[in-house]
Amino acid sequence: MYKPYETSFRAQRMSIKEKLMNISFWFVCCICLLAAIGVVMLYSAANGSWSPWAYKQLLRFCVGLGLMFVVALIDIKLLMRYAYVFYIFTLFLLVVVDVSGHIGMGAQRWINFGFFKLQPSELMKIALIMALAKYFHGVPLQSIESIKGMIPPLLMVLVPAGLIIVQPDLGTGLMLIMTSTAIFFCIGVQLWKFGIIGLSAIIMAPIAWHFLHDYQKNRVLTFLNPERDPLGAGYHIIQSKIALGSGGVFGKGFLKGTQSHLNFLPEKHTDFIYTMLSEEFGMIGAVTIILINLVIIAYGFSFAFKSSNYFGKVLAIGLTTNYFLYVFINTAMVLGLIPVVGIPLPLISYGGTVMLSIMTSFGILLSVHINRNVSLGKE
Repeated sequence: MYKPYETSFRAQRMSIKEKLMNISFWFVCCICLLAAIGVVMLYSAANGSWSPWAYKQLLRFCVGLGLMFVVALIDIKLLMRYAYVFYIFTLFLLVVVDVSGHIGMGAQRWINFGFFKLQPSELMKIALIMALAKYFHGVPLQSIESIKGMIPPLLMVLVPAGLIIVQPDLGTGLMLIMTSTAIFFCIGVQLWKFGIIGLSAIIMAPIAWHFLHDYQKNRVLTFLNPERDPLGAGYHIIQSKIALGSGGVFGKGFLKGTQSHLNFLPEKHTDFIYTMLSEEFGMIGAVTIILINLVIIAYGFSFAFKSSNYFGKVLAIGLTTNYFLYVFINTAMVLGLIPVVGIPLPLISYGGTVMLSIMTSFGILLSVHINRNVSLGKE
């Protein structure tokens, strides 16, 4: 699982200039292109105005871009050394949220600092991946194959997922579980263990149903039959499908989307911004967004494959999978393929904590790429 401690003098003594030269700038260009499209769509969502969303989104992206480069220059050994510290700190923030967090839209998910509302569940997506990467880097294969060896990582996943689900934020909690499942699969956990957990989940599903909030049950029932409540729970997805279909191949044109600009489409600047883009730019625009995201995801997995240290491999796989889930869940949701959940489209949907979280993830991916030839010992 790990190699004896080795050092590459050049890698360990790499200057800032050399690190910057090793950054994948095509990867950065794809990120900037996607963010630029997001700002343009938020300008359109406000009926051709920079206020209230586009200007703030641009400012947040600029801050996030700077943060991404700073994180990219961090030595990967420091990321591994403080992975557990970051995880414990973020877990503490989740406890604070559940005890005395800021309540908005019926959920208690934020810590209000006055000038900024922090959503710790977004930070936990990074912290959990870092903690799991450090754990699997430092244990032998025999521990992963045993039940005892899998208890610590399972607790790492289930404790924060449980705290997030009770906020309530079922979508984010399930994202943590799905990302962790992908990591477990990639590091070699036996398939029969996934089978047991999957079978247990199916058996417990009827019981879990009774613990869901009413709005969560309505989302599932609406997904199965949107027409059951067309002016209530089914309104979002029905209007989304109308907007998607009316865009056609080439769209109605910039600032000319009727469903969005006549306010038939709810949450057009956040969860349903992909629908607004599809209405204005048609199937061409919608597919373009998917293709740019696929390029970003491909870069992320290539960084994992090129990393010579196991910590970097697991870290890149986890962060890239997390980003993939953002894109997949949001687009599948607005297409009516899965129930509506509060998962934004990264770099395009309006949001502060998500933007900074995603840009930090990109910074870590770049750090993995820059330090791909650094060999790490067991800590």
